[in-house]
Amino acid sequence: MSYELGQGTGPLRGVKVVEIAGIGPGPHACMILADLGADVIRVERPGGQLLAGGATMLLNRGRPSVALNLKEPDAVATVLELVRHADVVVEGMRPGVTERLGIGPDDCFAVNERVVYGRMTGWGQDGPLALAAGHDMNYIAITGALFGLGQDPSRPHFPTNLVGDFGGGSTYLVIGILAALLEAKTSGKGQVIDAAIVDGTAHLNAMTSAFWASGGYKEERGANLLDGGVPFYDIYETSDGKHMSVGALEPQFFDALVTLLGVKDTCPGQGELDRYDEMRSIFTEQFGSRTQAEWIELFEGTDACVAGIIPISQAAEHPHLVARGTFVERDGMVQPRPAPRFSRTAPTLTTPPSRESGEHTREALTAWGIPDVDGLIERGVAVQA
Repeated sequence: MSYELGQGTGPLRGVKVVEIAGIGPGPHACMILADLGADVIRVERPGGQLLAGGATMLLNRGRPSVALNLKEPDAVATVLELVRHADVVVEGMRPGVTERLGIGPDDCFAVNERVVYGRMTGWGQDGPLALAAGHDMNYIAITGALFGLGQDPSRPHFPTNLVGDFGGGSTYLVIGILAALLEAKTSGKGQVIDAAIVDGTAHLNAMTSAFWASGGYKEERGANLLDGGVPFYDIYETSDGKHMSVGALEPQFFDALVTLLGVKDTCPGQGELDRYDEMRSIFTEQFGSRTQAEWIELFEGTDACVAGIIPISQAAEHPHLVARGTFVERDGMVQPRPAPRFSRTAPTLTTPPSRESGEHTREALTAWGIPDVDGLIERGVAVQA
């Protein structure tokens, strides 16, 4: 591999990021930064870590992998030398770990007062649970978000790790990084971003908080406007065992729904709350009378707000996503293209995910200006896979 800086084409081209490798939301945040053009160097432990690597780990795309043994003082010095020339540091370890390693915020500010130091955790840097282990469902559990998920009255259902790790986690870390970079342009100083999944998820769930404050929200699953409590915002099974999503909230969209469904003359009115069970039965029967493909042909592209629910293996084939090029085939994989889109500085994919920890150690450290890289490798401070 021949690695050079400045290969990104997005609006963050020229921004330099040092990633202290973790799992989940930290890598996802750094994927976003790399997708948008930043030069990100991923510092990993030799041998990598569970659930964090491999040639198909798309969260690691767009940046080289460097393996450093951070128990070695020279490895710590190497990280700080990278930080000296960086705009951003991202780490996702438990509170206090980077401080003990010698690459905490104060260590980094000592060599670069302008650097933005992003910390990604589940519980946050302080609080009684800060040092405890946890995962996505634990974090969204205490914010009130998980309680209301799903339509099963007897128990919540969790949507993999989208809400916490990536919704309340990496997304908010990136927002924080971009905001701090803007502020540093005027102040000349960086700062620490405490991106906690619990904080981000609570913020992400602000609309539910508003519904609760207004008195219009029931703490029951399947009992509210957007959780399946109304029959015109729900999921229905088709005759071939597949499903359709229905989101006809506004009156004009509801009218389009019942018209195309062929039940306008028999269906209760949208405001007849006491007849919702009857309405749901009508919708269930009608959707169950045809295949998903038939309903897709009838509904998609209309104002009825109805779309077929398809698996990820078929998503890249949907005509709308094909037309937009939402998915691309690159490095032998179908994968989402960078998002969002920009009119002048369109992001493009660069390097594929590293196959193993330290695959690019020599090339990447050299490109970042680290002296005597071969010596670091010979002494076991750095590892070239």
